[in-house]
Amino acid sequence: MTDQDRTIERFPEIEITDEMEASFIDYAMSVIVSRALPDVRDGLKPVQRRIIYSMFENNIGPGSAHRKCSKVVGDVMGNYHTHGDQAIYDALVRMGQDFSMRHLLIDPQGNFGTIDDPPGAARYTEARLTKLATHLLDGINENTVDFTDNYSGELQEPSVLPARFPNLLVNGAQGIAVGMATNIP
Repeated sequence: MTDQDRTIERFPEIEITDEMEASFIDYAMSVIVSRALPDVRDGLKPVQRRIIYSMFENNIGPGSAHRKCSKVVGDVMGNYHTHGDQAIYDALVRMGQDFSMRHLLIDPQGNFGTIDDPPGAARYTEARLTKLATHLLDGINENTVDFTDNYSGELQEPSVLPARFPNLLVNGAQGIAVGMATNIP
């Protein structure tokens, strides 16, 4: 048996169309599940869930002072969501804009933008959870939802929030994924 024959045996022949189809489906499902579309159970995308949970863990709620958004973003990125600080800040800001949501989940302080203008930088804005957002977390410490490992395996995060109100119906959702999108007003 020649070296070329051994090489051919080690690498199976694969049709490019089959591989592209399988790879696209795998990638699309990964984006859909892990980033782009909200979960119907709590109406949140993973980044939104991670922001709310991180703020809950750090006691940044209705009874506390507002905290710099840059701190919130840093905590979320360091502990749960490694997809970049701008994506986290954009999601945080959107939950605090009265023209983006019917009932705010974030109590904003500072320039959170307008329909025509972008928000100020994270270092200039502050936020805390609203009372309504805390109802998404009611019962989280009572084994009401499953927890999964974070990206590093060092911490646990909820796979979904308990959600004592129908956030998806109340606030709707938008998301663009690979091969599908959602827009619930």
